[in-house]
Amino acid sequence: MSVIYENENIRIVIEESEIPWLKIFTQHTYKEMSEVPALIKHEIYDLLDRIEKEMLSYYKPKKINIASFGNYVPHVHWHIMARFEEDSFFPEPMWGTKQRESNLKLPDFESFCKRVIKAIA
Repeated sequence: MSVIYENENIRIVIEESEIPWLKIFTQHTYKEMSEVPALIKHEIYDLLDRIEKEMLSYYKPKKINIASFGNYVPHVHWHIMARFEEDSFFPEPMWGTKQRESNLKLPDFESFCKRVIKAIA
């Protein structure tokens, strides 16, 4: 996993995909969100908000998807994805049934990640 940002509480990593997709993990392994200390919860929600705003501004997606499962990885983490009507799975979740072949032409992802880091700093 490529880490684009981390501190003592969290790390933000890239999920390789056709769509812009980042994940936020806690540094300490908590199984459930209710186990996460309040300050770290607030930090996670603030980061979700900042990343969502950057995705909306930069990519202009149809929708932002935010999810937290942890069924395979029992470690609190959040997925944040920019979704487009033309992506391979829309309107299904990215874990759902593929709807079509897609060839999205999106702005540069590396530049987006730099914007996210700047928004966090």
